[in-house]
Amino acid sequence: MNQRLYIDVHVVQTVPPANLNRDDQGNPKEAVYGGVRRSRVSSQAWKRATRRHFDAQIPEPERATRTKRITNELATRIKDNTGLEHDGSRRIAAALLAQLGLSQGKKAGDTAYLLFYGNAQLDDVATLVNDRAADLAALDDKALAEEIKELPVAETFTTGHPVGVALFGRMVADIPKLNVDAAVQVAHALSTHETQLEFDYFTAVDDQNEKDETGAGMIGTIGFNSATLYRYATVGFTQLTDNLGGDTQAALDALDHFVDSFALSTPTGYQNSFAHRTRPSLVAVVVRTDQPVNLVSAFEEPVAAEAGIQANSARRLAEEHITATQVWGDTPLYNAASHTFTTHEPRTKDTAETLAQAFGDPVTFADLRSTLRARLTTALGAQA
Repeated sequence: MNQRLYIDVHVVQTVPPANLNRDDQGNPKEAVYGGVRRSRVSSQAWKRATRRHFDAQIPEPERATRTKRITNELATRIKDNTGLEHDGSRRIAAALLAQLGLSQGKKAGDTAYLLFYGNAQLDDVATLVNDRAADLAALDDKALAEEIKELPVAETFTTGHPVGVALFGRMVADIPKLNVDAAVQVAHALSTHETQLEFDYFTAVDDQNEKDETGAGMIGTIGFNSATLYRYATVGFTQLTDNLGGDTQAALDALDHFVDSFALSTPTGYQNSFAHRTRPSLVAVVVRTDQPVNLVSAFEEPVAAEAGIQANSARRLAEEHITATQVWGDTPLYNAASHTFTTHEPRTKDTAETLAQAFGDPVTFADLRSTLRARLTTALGAQA
């Protein structure tokens, strides 16, 4: 693949009172941008929500797991495959993973850091000892390590990556051979306007109170805010394809999963208290051949706190895209947008018209995904 392809995903989404992603004091995360305080949701929080969303839609072996408890996970697979007792399975699992040189954590059997791996990859490691698990379990630790040292454990973790690892990468500082360069970059979501931290003072009444008891059984506060958020992510298609072993169709599938899940996922912080799940009012995709472009500069001057923050934010985003394209002369390979604004309503007419100028006539979200795939397929075919 000679041409670089970057797929930028721009989202405008309004969230009601919520605490999607809390800071060290339990309050919604914030940031100062454009001289005013904004609501913020960290990239890590939305990446995990995205990964959990698409994992729920694919078969379990194709999913990825991030955990310190990989030894226990491998031991369980060995036990299920061979019927070996737990202690023997755990010894074999520890010996297999010792080949990777993973630093050990404070708790026995845990690694010092979270390791991101494909479930199918760990299944493959477990099958390496299927035919001689009982014999291996009978050996002492030194003999066991010697017996399995030639098994391709490291090679199993460097090929056959699931979509999660291929998209978000893996960093193991002390074992470079296990590193996978991320194909996705996700920005911290920021409100397009100034926000204020508020507090919900709540009480809980004991259902078993006696008649003469009037006090609450519990009192507390939860910090929250509400915001129209600008969310941005970009996918390097060349890197994604490389991470998937050069399989272009697998990369197109992974990209489709990502666009779907990034748009529709939501972090779950305090979700039972706030029921904050909403759908975006705008999802726009831009295919570029030069570099990714985050359009957050559209909101450096905060949108005024008045009716129509959502529509004004979408219009600002479209105007920034138009201006940037005109100034730099780097016309994208492809634009498309799915949104809820129409020319039939006076309050959204200007927004709908500006969005059409920036991204073309609106399409359904399903059509946005299918046309994105078709356009990329055409571009890739032209490169062949």
